[in-house]
Amino acid sequence: MDDQGVGLAREALKQIQLFWCLDDTEIEVKRLGGLTNLVFFVSLNGEQYVLRIPGKGTEEYINRKNEAHAAREAAKAKVSPDVVHFDEKTGVMVTRFVDHGVTMSPEKFKSREGSPKRAGEAFKMLHSSGAKFNFRFELFAMIDDYLRILATKDTSLPDGYAEVVKEAESVRRALSAHKLPLVACHCDPLCENFLDTGKRMWIVDWEYSGMNDPLWDLGDLAVEGQFSTAQEEEMIAAYFDGAPTAAERGRFVIYKAMCDLLWTLWGLIQHANKNPVDDFWAYSINRFERCKALMATAEFPAHVKAVADGRKK
Repeated sequence: MDDQGVGLAREALKQIQLFWCLDDTEIEVKRLGGLTNLVFFVSLNGEQYVLRIPGKGTEEYINRKNEAHAAREAAKAKVSPDVVHFDEKTGVMVTRFVDHGVTMSPEKFKSREGSPKRAGEAFKMLHSSGAKFNFRFELFAMIDDYLRILATKDTSLPDGYAEVVKEAESVRRALSAHKLPLVACHCDPLCENFLDTGKRMWIVDWEYSGMNDPLWDLGDLAVEGQFSTAQEEEMIAAYFDGAPTAAERGRFVIYKAMCDLLWTLWGLIQHANKNPVDDFWAYSINRFERCKALMATAEFPAHVKAVADGRKK
């Protein structure tokens, strides 16, 4: 494969009706990036698109039929670009390109004024849209599923992982004591899955999306974006139109820890699959250590108790 994968992208486009029978010179293709997938900008006759080709091994843990449904529902909710093509067998997807959309990063969330607010508004729009996703995102069930996948691979868990999972039982009980209504959630809010126009925030990549506790999305983005306290408060205020209850804030903090617990295992799967994009062993260790550090703070048990009690103040 060429360095940028453009040849592979052109071959994929030839299988899509919109691009049939066109000479390569009629189609502009440029690599955009992607952590586990290959993502390309495509231009044809003045129309602009994004092509996504799934990465190797993703079929082990991604249900493409569920993703296709979620991507279309998110587009209807006006938080994600329109889906032009989706092959549920291969996972190859084409969406509309977002004009003036800047791919976000932790640095851009810091430098682009108002971006945490716009992210909070986008989450609010998604969560209140009434969209129904086919998949139920269940944190602890997914941890078990990822552990089963890892049991078949040549890799090991970070020291102490099993003990932290046991410690998280108190979190599971607290979250179950006062469940929030499940809503359509992104569930994997990497900064790079946000496109900011300066006026609004778009969200892309619905591989892990599902019906979930809405506070997961906020807590996870705060971690992925390495948000400061001020950034967190800006996002939360936009989402709640003010201050959250003690229980809501507690869920937010809990999910900051739990997303690291879950994505530690995801990183280990990438490591075992020899994904060349990043050092996924180091990625996993860093996430695990951050999870342990947050759970070890003096404030964490108080947040868990606030959630278990369903406290309003």
